[in-house]
Amino acid sequence: MNFVIFGLTISSAWANGHATPWRAVLKGLWHQGHSATFFERDVSYYAQHRDLVEPEFCQLELYEDWDSVVSRASSALARADVAIVTSYCADGLAAARLMLDTHGPLHVFYDLDTPVTVAALERDGLAVKGGAEYLTAELIPEFDLYLSFSGGPQLDCLRERWGATRTAPLYGSVDPEVHAPVANPPEEWRCAMGYLGTYAADRQPALDRLLLEPARRHPRDRFLVVGSLFPPDVQWPGNLEPLEHLEPARHPAFYSANRLTLSVSRQAMLDWGYTPSGRLFEATSCGTSVLTDAFPGLDNFFTPGREIVVASTTDDALSALELSDVELGRIAAAGRERTLTEHTGDCRAQQLVSVCEAVAC
Repeated sequence: MNFVIFGLTISSAWANGHATPWRAVLKGLWHQGHSATFFERDVSYYAQHRDLVEPEFCQLELYEDWDSVVSRASSALARADVAIVTSYCADGLAAARLMLDTHGPLHVFYDLDTPVTVAALERDGLAVKGGAEYLTAELIPEFDLYLSFSGGPQLDCLRERWGATRTAPLYGSVDPEVHAPVANPPEEWRCAMGYLGTYAADRQPALDRLLLEPARRHPRDRFLVVGSLFPPDVQWPGNLEPLEHLEPARHPAFYSANRLTLSVSRQAMLDWGYTPSGRLFEATSCGTSVLTDAFPGLDNFFTPGREIVVASTTDDALSALELSDVELGRIAAAGRERTLTEHTGDCRAQQLVSVCEAVAC
């Protein structure tokens, strides 16, 4: 099958959650003999932090503005079997209109931010992010398929409230060739617990509760937080080192150096559930034990206590830190096995092809 995608970015993993899972899925499609073209507006923010220029697993089309790419996009759509517009696409409305007006390919919207999108639609009938208008309520019934990073009740909402014709989950994933255990990670990243993620106000209370406060109570242990955009007034404990950024190529070494890796969810993801963070798959693929906050549907992805550690309170996090190396190693091995079996880019690519074939029939 030939896929054409209009999305946020695959060229830069800086401060966004789209690039890494898209790379894994696109590589999975390539492994299975499919082809894909990804259209991405060449914005300065991502250009300054570009870490993928010429992917071998797809054709990357960078463009300056929509008018300059319409002709190329039209030609690509005319040859496509499946056309996809994603959430946060810089030219989402224009791309969706062009896609929907092109006869032939399956018309798909892929929402990697469903709770955020739905909240915006409820408020204004228009989904906007960073100045990009990427979806209107009126467009939703026109798509042949609405794919969602969130499953569970969010899919019912899309059909019943917004008129989506057909919905299916396409969760996050990991490329195990990229996220693999590192035998000798740098000593400066070894810590009792580490966290990797961009600052978000609605995540900060959980980060305070599950990492910063345990760090204060374990002054002899070392803790790490890696992420951009944290405000200057965050009170970091003396035994916690904040790092602004770590290149994606170094993430596996960071995870491998953590005794525990923390994952915390955005509030919208907690409210709806069934939206696993990419950190869960990336860290477990690196053979690291993961401590996560609880969210509805978690046990659809990992078995709590056996493949992952769950914490709601500071005391829960402190109990996790007291687990033996043997127990954490057992959890890490089980989590990695589950991820490699069910949560890789190859798995998601197979799921994407299967659901597209089913809808096309």
